[in-house]
Amino acid sequence: MKVLIVEDEPGLANTIAAYLSADNYQCEIASTISDARNRIESFTYDCILLDLMLPDGNGLTLLSEIKDDARLDGVIIISAKGELEDKIKGLKLGADDYLSKPFHLPELAARIHSLIRRRQFANADILHFGELNINLNTRTILVAQNEVVLTPKEFDVLIYFIGNKNRVLSKNSLAERLSGDAIDVFDSYDFVYAHIKNLKKKLQDAGCPNYLKTLYGIGYKWQE
Repeated sequence: MKVLIVEDEPGLANTIAAYLSADNYQCEIASTISDARNRIESFTYDCILLDLMLPDGNGLTLLSEIKDDARLDGVIIISAKGELEDKIKGLKLGADDYLSKPFHLPELAARIHSLIRRRQFANADILHFGELNINLNTRTILVAQNEVVLTPKEFDVLIYFIGNKNRVLSKNSLAERLSGDAIDVFDSYDFVYAHIKNLKKKLQDAGCPNYLKTLYGIGYKWQE
């Protein structure tokens, strides 16, 4: 799962990123509205953690832009501004949740998990797709009664496919998913092909039908 942390306090931003990364989230940090805007224009995020008090303006401005563009990124406001008026403004603009500083990191992680589950999987903790059963809480996968052991990135890609089932996902979108803002360091899509190949092999070896279709020259699609 991919998270953008829009926070100008380096210590807090790095602490959040370290905590979420240990829980297998892929985290990126932006310290200004301008930096966040550039990243959001280039990448898609499962969740954006948005501070309101930023060096170049109010985070509500960025939230308004996100919603005006009809983007699907979930947004949780994290701010020391605990006034009811700011909370109401943020929620009216389309924020999915609001957490006042200071907060406990386990609560933040729980809210992110809840947001992603609610937006992508209709509040389900366990996903069923044919013979495939995925527990989002324990990150365990069963095909019938056969457990499938995936790397964190393979698991994230699998959830990305299922969350976008029947949609064509380009090689570029998968590369962004796997590498984040480090995509520029790769000069080919070989790392994408490798992850997809390993994912397909592990699922098929466990007895899962081939739901992951390759559309040559275009990308991939998860479908029955």
